Amino acid sequence: MTQRIARIVSLVLGLILGLVTMAHAEDGYDLWLRYRPLPVARAQVYSPHLTSVVAGDSPMLSAARSELQRGVSGFFGRELPAATSIGDGALVIGTPAEQPVIKALNLPLSGLGDEGYLIRSVTVDGHKVTVIAANSDRGSLYGAFRLLRHIQTGQSIDKLDIADAPKIKVRVLNHWDNLDSSVERGYAGASIWDWWRLPDLKDQRYTDYARANASVGINGTVVNNVNAKALSLTAPYIVKTAALADSLRPYGIKIYLSARFSSPMELGGLKTADPLDPAVRAWWQAKTDEIYKAIPDFGGFLVKANSEGQPGPGDYHRSHADGANMLAEALAPHGGIVMWRAFVYSEHDASDRAKQAYNEFHPLDGQFADNVLVQIKNGPIDFQPREPFSPLFGAMPKTREMMEFQITKEYTGQATHLVYLAPMFEETLKADTFAKGSGSTVARIIDGSLEKHALTGMAGVANIGANRNWTGSDFDQANWYAFGRLAWNPDASSRDIATDWVHMTFSDDPAFVTPVVDMMMNSREAMADYMTPLGLHHQMATGHHYGPGPWVHELARPEWNPVYYNKADAGGIGFDRTKTGSDALAQYNPRAAKTWSDPSKMDQRYLLWFHHLSWDYRLQDGHTLWDGLVMRYQSGVDQVGVMQTTWAGLAPYIDAQRFAAVSQNLTIQRREAQWWRDASISYFQSKSGLPLPAGYQAPALPLEAYEALTFPYAPGQGH
Repeated sequence: MTQRIARIVSLVLGLILGLVTMAHAEDGYDLWLRYRPLPVARAQVYSPHLTSVVAGDSPMLSAARSELQRGVSGFFGRELPAATSIGDGALVIGTPAEQPVIKALNLPLSGLGDEGYLIRSVTVDGHKVTVIAANSDRGSLYGAFRLLRHIQTGQSIDKLDIADAPKIKVRVLNHWDNLDSSVERGYAGASIWDWWRLPDLKDQRYTDYARANASVGINGTVVNNVNAKALSLTAPYIVKTAALADSLRPYGIKIYLSARFSSPMELGGLKTADPLDPAVRAWWQAKTDEIYKAIPDFGGFLVKANSEGQPGPGDYHRSHADGANMLAEALAPHGGIVMWRAFVYSEHDASDRAKQAYNEFHPLDGQFADNVLVQIKNGPIDFQPREPFSPLFGAMPKTREMMEFQITKEYTGQATHLVYLAPMFEETLKADTFAKGSGSTVARIIDGSLEKHALTGMAGVANIGANRNWTGSDFDQANWYAFGRLAWNPDASSRDIATDWVHMTFSDDPAFVTPVVDMMMNSREAMADYMTPLGLHHQMATGHHYGPGPWVHELARPEWNPVYYNKADAGGIGFDRTKTGSDALAQYNPRAAKTWSDPSKMDQRYLLWFHHLSWDYRLQDGHTLWDGLVMRYQSGVDQVGVMQTTWAGLAPYIDAQRFAAVSQNLTIQRREAQWWRDASISYFQSKSGLPLPAGYQAPALPLEAYEALTFPYAPGQGH
C-alpha cells in the first residue's frame, strides 16, 4: 500500500511539474517584451524605485501605464498601483500640460520634439521619484518602454538622466500582405490581418503587435501589399482598416495603405488614370476624403508604379513626379504623405538593371511635392546579401529620400537561416556618398540632416505572420527589433542592438549573451559567403528565390536570369560596371566611385559587383580568383558549423523549446549552406574548367542534379 501511495504521489507531482513547465513554456510570442522574474538581488535593487505610477487617462498614457504594470508584475510578482499622489518610488508620466509635477520641474524638453522623452531621477517634496516626461503622450509612451528596457538589460535606475528623440520622422513597416491572407515573401504563416472577420473581430494580437512596434519606436504600418488590389480602397475595406487603426492608435501607430494607381478606372469607372486628368485628380481627392472621414489620423499612401507590371503614370507618358504629386495634392489638406517607391526596372533597357532607378528618378530632383518621400531600396538591385548603396542616395538633394530595407529574408535565408540583418543595414547607413564631401553618409541623407529636410523616413518590409512566434523563427525577431532601433537612430550600433535583444529575449547571463551576440554578428558575413561571395548577386533560383540557381538563363526578361549578373564564361566572372562595361560607377559621386574602381585596392567583398575578372586574377590575399571564390564558399559553410557548435553548448541557459527550435533550424541552414556551396562551385567550375584548391572537397552531385531540382511549393510566393 505504501509503495502504491508513493507511486500515486509521484505521478501527481510529475503531472503538476508538467503543467508548471507547460505554463512557463517559451513559444516566442512575447518577443523581447518577456518581463520574466528578476533574480532576487536585482529585484531588491529595482523594486523600491517602482512603487506606484502616476499617469493621465488618455489612450496612450493608459497604454504606457498598462505596460509598466505588466512589466512590474512580471519582474517582481506584484502589482504597480495607479496613484494620484507622489510617494517614494513613484513613476510620474506625462507632459507639462497635464502633470503639475512635471511642469513645476521645468525640465529641458524643448529639443525633444513631438516624440522624444526625458527620464530623470528627481526629488519631489522630499520623495525620490522617477519622471518620464515628454511634449506629447506618444513621447511618454516611448519613455515607458525605454525604462522597461533599462531594467531588462540590467542597467541602474537610481540616478537616471536619459534624453532621447527619434532622428527619423516616419518609421514604418511595409506589410506585403494580401486580402486573401497570403503574404508575398512571407515566411511566418498567413497574414496577421483577418480581413474576413474585420471590422467585428479585434484580435488581441493586433494590440500585441502595436506594443512590440511602439517598444522600438515604429510609428506606422502599411497593411497591404505594394502589389496592391484596388479593392483595398473600397468602402467595406476602409471600414475594416479603420477597425485596425483603432487597435493600433493607442500605441502611436498610424495606418497607411498601398494604393493601386489604376483605381480610378477599376473602382470609379473612369476611362483613364492619367494623373493630369482633372476627373482622375477629383476621384483621388474624393477617395482620400472618404478615408480620412473613417480614419482621421490616416498616414497616407505607399505606391509601387510602373514596376514589375504595376500600372503607373508612365502608362500615360507622365513622370513619377506627376503621379506622386497628384496623390500628394489629395493628401496635403489632411497632413498625409506619399511614399513613392523608386524600385523600377524595364525589360527594354538591356544595359544594366542596377542603373535604371537612377536614370528614371535623378532627372526629377526638385519636382516632387513637399509631402512626398521617394522610397529607395538600400541597394540598386533588390535586397541582395550584399549590395553597394543605391546611387540615388545623395544624388537628389532637393528630394526627400526614404530608406527601404527588407526585414523578411527573401534572398537571405528565408525563415530557417540564422542571419542577423542589422550589420547589413548598418553597412548601408554608414556608407559615405560624398554628396557634400566626406561624412555625407546615407544615414545623414535619410535623417534629413545633410540637406535640412524635415520630412524623413525609413521603411522595413515586414517579416511578421500568424505563426505563434510572429516571424517563423526565433532569431528572425531580432531583425524586426533591430529595424525599429535603427529607424529611431540610424547611427546606432548593430552589436549594441543585438546585445540588448539577447538580454531581453533569451538570457542576461554573460556566458550566453557574449557567444550569441558574436554568432549573430558573424552570421550575415557567413551567409554572403555561402550564397554570393566576392560581390556576386542575384544568384537565387527562379520565382521563389529559394536555393541557388546561377545557371538559370531561359527566363523571358534578361535581368531575371542569374547568368545576366554573374556573366561566368571560360574567361572569367563578374559584372563590369566600369567605363569598359555598363559604367554604373559613373552614377556615384567620383569619390565614392573611386573606392570601387580599382579591383586591386577595393573592398573585395564588392569585387564582382563592379568588375569582370579572369579566373586567374590575383586577389589581395594572393590567391587566384577561382581559388578565393571556392575558399569563401567553404568558409561560409564552416561558419554555420561554428554556429551549430556554439549553440549546442548553450542548452543550460535557455528553455528547451526554443533551444530545440534553433538547433533544428541550424541543421537546415548547415545543409542548405552546403547545397549553395556545392551547386555554385559545380556551375562555376563548368565555366572555369579549373580544379578545386588542394584540400577542398568536390561537390556531392554532378551539376545536372542540382539543375534538375524544383520546388513548386516553396514558401513566400503569396500574390
